[in-house]
Amino acid sequence: MLEFAGFLPILLLVGLAAIQLGLVGYAANQAGSGARAAARAASQGDSGEAAGAAAMDGGLDASVAVGSGGDTTTATVEVQVPTLLPFVDAGWSVTKEATMPNDDDAEY
Repeated sequence: MLEFAGFLPILLLVGLAAIQLGLVGYAANQAGSGARAAARAASQGDSGEAAGAAAMDGGLDASVAVGSGGDTTTATVEVQVPTLLPFVDAGWSVTKEATMPNDDDAEY
């Protein structure tokens, strides 16, 4: 019983670290989805920022930037990774970028 009580904090720490790693993956997945949606919408002449924000979880702190140049539109999304562990720095972010060809009918 004493050995288990001494080992329990280490087990809890490993479990929380695994959950934190899952949150990093979730933020990266959401950033990729938002970047693809923003680039697709902007390449068709719609609001890329609105489409990118709508494609992600509303509870995430994210920024969407869309740039157009030549025949392609590029969207960049930066998502702040939610932190679970109290002693981990809260400044983690994940950035994803997506590029789509412009639609022939889009006005720029």
